[in-house]
Amino acid sequence: MSMNLAFQTRMQELYQGFIKFDALQTDRIQRYRNIEPDSALFLAMQIRIQQSKKILEVGTSTGYSTLWLANAAQQTQGHVTTLEIDPSRTAQAQQYAQELALDEYIDFWVGDAQEFLENSTSQYDFILLDAERDAYVDYWAYLQHMIDPQGGVLIVDNVISHAAEVKEFIELVKNDGRFLTLTLSKGAGLFMICYK
Repeated sequence: MSMNLAFQTRMQELYQGFIKFDALQTDRIQRYRNIEPDSALFLAMQIRIQQSKKILEVGTSTGYSTLWLANAAQQTQGHVTTLEIDPSRTAQAQQYAQELALDEYIDFWVGDAQEFLENSTSQYDFILLDAERDAYVDYWAYLQHMIDPQGGVLIVDNVISHAAEVKEFIELVKNDGRFLTLTLSKGAGLFMICYK
């Protein structure tokens, strides 16, 4: 299934449902906190443009962004590995992936992302970081080695909406002379990082 009308309609339905759920939650951690639709579309287009094959997502939640990434990976003959600490959210994401026949393009990994990153020797041509923001500085020690130097990109969500929480991380990356960075005012703000 390419990005046809059925996919886009179902994604719109899922997003509306997730937004309604979040509005009822008083505890931030209980919210799904999915990426905005225009950010998700941008990521899917970026994967297509780059013809990305190895895709990593840090923070699955209920899989809204994962489905967009997988839909694009289907076009590029790529594969998505997505990390999530909450098994119930992963199960939810897996259900949607099966429903949309995208499950064969996704590896769901359940556990602490820090553990995955510490043990990974892989490089990815596309990485989405959309997890607990206070962990980003620690993650960077590993993520910087996981960006493929030949055209790989790391994109971080929520850098405008939660600017104070990611300030230290962004300064750390910007002060590293090996990388080019750009902030896009899409959705909640996307921060793009690639090797010079």
